Amino acid sequence: MSPTRGQAVLISLLVTFLWSSSFILVKVGFSEINPLALVSYRYFIASCILIGYVLLYKRPSLRPFTIEKLVMFILLAIMGYVLAQGLQVFGLFYLPAITVTFILNFIPLFVLFLSVLFINERPSMLQVLGTVVTVIGVLFFFSHSDLVFDDFRGIVITLISGVGWATYMVYSRSKLKKIRENIYVFTAVPMFIASLFLMGATISTGNMVNTTFQGWMIIIWLGVVNTALAFFLWNYALQKLCAYEQCILQNTMLIQITILAIIFLDEVLTGWKLLGIIYVFFGVLIVQLTPKDNPILSKFIIRIEKCMK
Repeated sequence: MSPTRGQAVLISLLVTFLWSSSFILVKVGFSEINPLALVSYRYFIASCILIGYVLLYKRPSLRPFTIEKLVMFILLAIMGYVLAQGLQVFGLFYLPAITVTFILNFIPLFVLFLSVLFINERPSMLQVLGTVVTVIGVLFFFSHSDLVFDDFRGIVITLISGVGWATYMVYSRSKLKKIRENIYVFTAVPMFIASLFLMGATISTGNMVNTTFQGWMIIIWLGVVNTALAFFLWNYALQKLCAYEQCILQNTMLIQITILAIIFLDEVLTGWKLLGIIYVFFGVLIVQLTPKDNPILSKFIIRIEKCMK
């Protein structure tokens, strides 16, 4: 069963909160273990948990594996995990974290373009307006930050990481619209394939290391909750939401990370960041307010769209 639109939005927001908390945990985790090892361990643990759950509880509902399905899983693994997650780590090696975050906040524009081009999911005029407002909010948020673009390699790697995630979102959405694949399998198998790639990269580069008890607790939490559970819920919600509608919800992570950083890292909220947060909030809200799902607002929204044409 797929969720209702309202449920899908709430589920996606829950996932963005889990991913936002990852930034705090990863910041602590990086003091315990190198980035590549942390990512590899995290996704290997998560995929094993999901595959174990499928084999124990979902085996009767499994569909036969075909060459076409295997190719689909490999493509999802490469786009959504190896490129999107793995290259993000290398981007952080060449560029400051704040610069990488700034670049990745423009992923919804990639998703919007790919959705229109390849799967014919077109936003309404109001949703385009909401996307523009969100982007303006991102620019305000980072306007007085120490952004550094002095390493071309880091910029290219981070952009490829963002395009990888955008492609994963659109490709996943296209497949979830057409096939009735078990959502656990759809999440677990690509993640497991990707974890083997990431683990191979970790071993070959000499980054396979042990860590402290605290480090393992962070990795296990990230694997079980912020990866296995989060990616399953993300794909579950993607059955209902368009790719660009769901992806733009990731921009709310700016708000969530800022609040978490104020609480746990004693960071200060500046006026420009507050202005950016307000714009992002209303931009994301506008994208989710479509006439077909909000009867009370439908007449008002349709009038706005007519004025914009």
